[in-house]
Amino acid sequence: MDEYILNEHNKEEFPPAHTAEHLLNQTMQRLFGCERSYNAHIERKKSKMSFHLDQKPSRQDEKEIERRMNELIADDLPVTFEFCSRSELPEEIDLARLPDDASDTIRLVRIGDYDVCPCIGRHVRSTSQIGRFELLGTNWDEHERSFRVRFKIVQ
Repeated sequence: MDEYILNEHNKEEFPPAHTAEHLLNQTMQRLFGCERSYNAHIERKKSKMSFHLDQKPSRQDEKEIERRMNELIADDLPVTFEFCSRSELPEEIDLARLPDDASDTIRLVRIGDYDVCPCIGRHVRSTSQIGRFELLGTNWDEHERSFRVRFKIVQ
């Protein structure tokens, strides 16, 4: 097996919630055409992620977020990893959020054919190991055009 030198990682994630973070990022991108979360605080008991959106989502939109997340979890999508150099990355990968001193070798995390992004954190092996996604609430900041999603993972 090849030995890869990656950046140091200074967090100890709760793998089910961290993997759900990836799913929620992609779900928000697909539903609202936004970027991945600009602020995330992912914990075992409760997590929150914030997204810049053009308009405030409706209550129906919020229910659809929760429905899609639980559908993806139930789909038992495999979570896999691959390593590539920066020059070999797929074109959909945005490296803008990587630290300036990020290694040349990047670990990509794939969740089925639903999401792929660079990440060095811990994840579950498949989405069915996440548990149930429970939307706890949301906040809309009209001035910032920011939508915060609060959720927990129930196992």
